[in-house]
This record gives sequence, C-alpha cells and structure tokens, in this order.
Amino acid sequence: MKISPILTQLREQCPGLADHIAVGVDLALLHDNPNLPTPSAHVTPLADVASASSAQNLILQPIRDRFDIVLVLDAADATKALDLLHDLRAELWRALVGFKPGNDYSAIVYDGGELVSLNSSRAFYRLRFFAEFQLGRNLPDQPAQSWHERELDDLASFTGATVRVDAIDPADPNLKRPGPDGRVELTFSGDVTP
Repeated sequence: MKISPILTQLREQCPGLADHIAVGVDLALLHDNPNLPTPSAHVTPLADVASASSAQNLILQPIRDRFDIVLVLDAADATKALDLLHDLRAELWRALVGFKPGNDYSAIVYDGGELVSLNSSRAFYRLRFFAEFQLGRNLPDQPAQSWHERELDDLASFTGATVRVDAIDPADPNLKRPGPDGRVELTFSGDVTP
C-alpha cells in the first residue's frame, strides 16, 4: 500500500503529535536516535499476507497489507508518558480505523499493540494495523493485475458459435454398434453482440 495517504491522514487527524509524523524504516535506528522529537509517530510498512484464490478459474486473491506505527514518548515521568500513550493511541484509532487508504483497499483495521521498550528517557510503543485488497480485477474493463489476466486479454473476442449435431438415433444399420453416423442432421448458429 502507498504510505502517503496514511501519513496525510495522520497529519490531518492527530493534533497530539504536532506534525511529528514520519516514515520509520528500522526500529533499531529509531531507538538509537537521541534527537527524535517526543511525542512522535513513525509509520513502517511491515508485510503483506496473501490468502488462497477464492476462484477456481482465475485469480481473485485476498491480500492483507500490514503496517506498524511506533510512538516515541518522553518517559522522564513514566506515569505521564503512559497516560499520554493512552490518549495518542485513541487519537490514532480515530484517525485510521475505518479509513480507506486507497480505492482498492478495505477499511483499515487495528491489529493490536505492544510496549517495545521503556527506559528512563523514552518509551516506544508499537501499534499494528492492516487493510486488505484483492489481487485480480473485478470488471473486464479494469487493467490486468496478473499474468493470467494479461493472457486472457490477448485472446480474440468471442463473437458467436456454430453447432453441428450428428445424432446417435436413428442409428446407421451398416455400423456394427449404434452411434453417430457422420451425417449432420442439425446445424444452428448464434452470434454474440456486446
């Protein structure tokens, strides 16, 4: 998922973070940076988890995009830091839970949180979120999202069919067993117009 809509949503909806919202690539780098402003939030794309296709003859695969938000808090007063954590966590839920990060995505869901570290100067708290989308298009006029869809797009359009019927009965008495005799008894055609 694109991270920009999430950053924009947080910046617009989380006044308690005072625009201290950024992309956090690595928790270890955040932990070792003494100049991080507090409180601040760092958004990190985490993983995508794919489920089996829900169709047998094409690809319709649910994908869950997961991301973390790490809150960095001043922990000089641990009680104050944990109270602020409670308020900021609720602010993040109001900003993200139910928000759709793109047209193809479901609403964002909260997946839990945990205290990463707490020392005499800073506290790090991780909140996990996810949103889902489908790999595989819903409508034929949408662009191909998989090799299979590209292959199907390259096929000629179906314009119609002609059916020739060689009936089993009446059976040809010259054959040793009953069956089609090679003569076409019925022919019909159907055209498809979009």
